[in-house]
Amino acid sequence: MVSRMARGLAGALVALAATGVHAQEESTNQVAADTAWSVFEDSDPKECWAVSSPTETVNTRDGRVVAVRRGDILLMTFFRPEAGVEGQVTFTGGYPFAEGSTVNVEIDGQEFELFTEGEWAWPASKADDAKIVAAMKRGVDAVLTAESSRGTTTKDTFSLMGYTAAVEEAEQRCE
Repeated sequence: MVSRMARGLAGALVALAATGVHAQEESTNQVAADTAWSVFEDSDPKECWAVSSPTETVNTRDGRVVAVRRGDILLMTFFRPEAGVEGQVTFTGGYPFAEGSTVNVEIDGQEFELFTEGEWAWPASKADDAKIVAAMKRGVDAVLTAESSRGTTTKDTFSLMGYTAAVEEAEQRCE
């Protein structure tokens, strides 16, 4: 699952790392950008996703803010018709998560949990995905709190402005 996702994320990472016209020139599969969220589409296999980078990141260790090196930090919602994936929420924190840890997702007072594996995190079930997607559509911000394998606590805030339009477009493109 991770390797399939990693292949599809290549374009998203390039586009999010770049800005403006440069992003359009480098990305071959970005099809839309709605405020904080972008939509991507791949054809082999067919998959579509909405993706965003955090608007704020705070890293702490022992209660103190620390500077740490992290890779790409992305919150995504995937659709893969061939695999029966409809609205799978996925998060990568840009580092390996602590073994056996979970990621706490807080959306306007509602809390959810993602399980972790390596640098990736997902809800435990399709039902949990659906609950998180519904909360994200209604919410203002999503705050994801996690622990790295080095003991750093990370708190990443994602704006949900434009999420509904982006996730609906990704879904329509993969019908």
